[in-house]
Amino acid sequence: MSILEILKECALNVYDNTKDLIGTAEGKEKFEMGAGGDVSTKIDLIAERSVFDILKKSNFVPNVVGEECGFVEGRETGLIVMDGVDGTTNANCGLPFYCCSLAYSPDMNLTSVTDSVVFNLVSGDIFYASKSKGSFMNGKRLYTSKEPSPTINEMVIGLNISGLSKEHFASISNLVSSVSHIRHLGANALELCYFARGSIDAYIDIREKIRSIDMAACYLIAKEAGGLIFDTYGNELNCKLSVNSRMSFIAVANIEMYNWIKSLMK
Repeated sequence: MSILEILKECALNVYDNTKDLIGTAEGKEKFEMGAGGDVSTKIDLIAERSVFDILKKSNFVPNVVGEECGFVEGRETGLIVMDGVDGTTNANCGLPFYCCSLAYSPDMNLTSVTDSVVFNLVSGDIFYASKSKGSFMNGKRLYTSKEPSPTINEMVIGLNISGLSKEHFASISNLVSSVSHIRHLGANALELCYFARGSIDAYIDIREKIRSIDMAACYLIAKEAGGLIFDTYGNELNCKLSVNSRMSFIAVANIEMYNWIKSLMK
């Protein structure tokens, strides 16, 4: 079985084992602080265990890094990057936008990810990619927005503003007031997959809070769909794949869109 197929099976097992806990008091039950610094809920822990169960069953035991478990040393080379439930708050509130995010990299760098899966735990849609082989949703090839320069009235931009500092908010105020359609849905990995699908024209997160764990899978899916992903200095986004690695980024379908966004940011 290929690495991509193993990741798909892991994601399906997460879905099977968490679907009945969504929005329930049992699913919200709190446990110890996870390695990522947030309090783990039952749904998070079950999701991670579901991934480990499939890895063990498949006799594929590389290193694993996850928001709850931290770094777990395996007996093989390579790294599984796992966010069992991205959008846990949505899931525990019963808001229908959350996913399972899984990626594999032969080393510890974001740009080295070779296989990834993002499973929409609400709809059952599965986004996936392998390096240099394109991105897909349910078997259909994905491409970022084909519109080279949509008008401001038609443009849809995803923008994560949760916990955004006053200084950062001031820096994007011109952008926010210039765009008619701003979206923030609460699960970065899934939102970037919709960017890869062409549903939104750009996705921005400048909070310096998003973890590399959250980005690993959707990064490859967006890139393989033709997206460009920059840090706030205009460099290709890259970082270490670890629990403590955090970043900001701007994902766009083309360089013209990036230049326009940057022109409106202070």
